[in-house]
Amino acid sequence: MFNCLLRISCIYFSILNLLTFWVVMAQLQQGGPDEKEKTTALKDLLSRIDLDELMKKDEPPLEFPDTLEGFEYIFNEKGQLRHIKTGEPFVFNYREDLHRWNQKRYEALGEIITKYVYELLQKECHLKKVTLPVDATESEPKSFIFMSEDALINPDKLLVLIHGNGVVRAGQWARRLIINEDLDSGTQIPYIKRAIGDNGSPEEHAIYVWDHFISQSAAENVFFVAHSYGGLAFVELMIQREAEVKNKVTAVALTDSVHNVWHQEVGKTIREWMRENCCNWVSSSEPLDTSVESMLPDCPRVSAGTERHELTSWKSFPSVFKFFSEAVKAKNSLVKPTPMRRSNRIKYEEF
Repeated sequence: MFNCLLRISCIYFSILNLLTFWVVMAQLQQGGPDEKEKTTALKDLLSRIDLDELMKKDEPPLEFPDTLEGFEYIFNEKGQLRHIKTGEPFVFNYREDLHRWNQKRYEALGEIITKYVYELLQKECHLKKVTLPVDATESEPKSFIFMSEDALINPDKLLVLIHGNGVVRAGQWARRLIINEDLDSGTQIPYIKRAIGDNGSPEEHAIYVWDHFISQSAAENVFFVAHSYGGLAFVELMIQREAEVKNKVTAVALTDSVHNVWHQEVGKTIREWMRENCCNWVSSSEPLDTSVESMLPDCPRVSAGTERHELTSWKSFPSVFKFFSEAVKAKNSLVKPTPMRRSNRIKYEEF
């Protein structure tokens, strides 16, 4: 408390000094050319003073551990991030008077979380990391994806997961959920486990992965789950590869997708295909699978059973796989799936 008061006193003193400078400047402005030159010099000096920098002088070094254990956190058996000693959830305001330092600490932990999820994708989900572009030289910028060993040769099914934009990385829906909730709600791992038993813009990335991987797979049924901006990326893929996508993709589950068929200039034939083969689980206060009105003439919109954008993929998880199952049965019987029922609730068979 004393340190905090001392810090405030120092800032207050600095502000008083600034006010004094301004008073002096006001007095100098009444003088001749020399005084005006001094006034200009003082203005230049003051323009370089950053109050944020003044507040940083008592800030601890921005040096953080590079392991979860170093942060004194672990994931428990429920996949929840907990403090090793206290068992408490993650605390953002570790230092209440240092918001910038807390934010940097949170970001440092987030990078460790990303590496941890990558390890889970490889060890628990048995996915392999594939570098993109596939023919990149050592000097070229590279990205990567994770895929199963049989992704291109499995004749039955292929599931493609596309996350949103921002700080999230491969295998994640929302970093905040991983840290504050658990691994199940924040990562794509439940989808991956259920299914099996950055180059340029996200849109370019999706097209590249389609051309070099998905289009070459032997799967009879290809499914997409695309969250947030991932939905926009999928729609752009359809625009660029319409015939191929229609021929290979059985169903698409969007979760709070931010696509817009008008802004993306989506043609009539694509809109018609989306109405029959896609469903968008959106953030809503309505119960899961309740029909939600839309001004866009594309796919049906139903409630994900939550008003939190980042939770939509997790909350709609059971409904998504039921939707896929219905699509496969409809395809095999040459009848298109009908997502909506008279009760405004979706009903599917188990996937």
